[in-house]
Amino acid sequence: MNTPQNPHPTTAISPGPLKSVLSEHVLEEIRKLPDKYPQHRSAVMPALDLAQEELGYLTPEAMSEVAAALQLDPGYVEGVATFYTLFRLKPIGKHMFYVCTNLSCTLRGANEIVNHLKGAIGVHEDGEVSKDGLFSYEEVECLGACEYAPVARLDHRYQVDLTPQKIDALINERRAPHPAAPAAEPTSRHGGEVKGDVPARPARKPRTKKSG
Repeated sequence: MNTPQNPHPTTAISPGPLKSVLSEHVLEEIRKLPDKYPQHRSAVMPALDLAQEELGYLTPEAMSEVAAALQLDPGYVEGVATFYTLFRLKPIGKHMFYVCTNLSCTLRGANEIVNHLKGAIGVHEDGEVSKDGLFSYEEVECLGACEYAPVARLDHRYQVDLTPQKIDALINERRAPHPAAPAAEPTSRHGGEVKGDVPARPARKPRTKKSG
């Protein structure tokens, strides 16, 4: 007895390789990290930092790719990511305000700055993303720049001696369709210049010996 032929035979299609969520450049940087540390697992935190820097937050796929690149158990990598609050597991705004609300900044009006910022970007709580997707904020304990209080970190730069007017200006610059070139390095009321992530200390006048 002849078996009838299927006029429409099906062909098995093998799925192609899954697309990586992390760029090859970042994965290559992660693979190089263990050589810089005496313990292989010490590379996990800087590796997760690289992944977060690229994506904005850590997805399950990103954590799995970090684990594979470091040849570590995915559960261990996820455990590190969920333990430390510096790692974010949900989307944030494109521009993240880290506002210091420690004692020095609070005494100089940090709470008022936070309340004004929340109203200006249209959010109600720490970590919430503005409707345009541009902004989030987070209250942090200390940015190590107490003499410039109140202080925030925004786009890897310190913003010092904050006022509601300064907050509005920072937001408007980033909402502009064609943002202007970065302004000059921010300065404090002390005359000290603030560069990058580490605020420069204001220059001190040399002491002079009193006569008489």
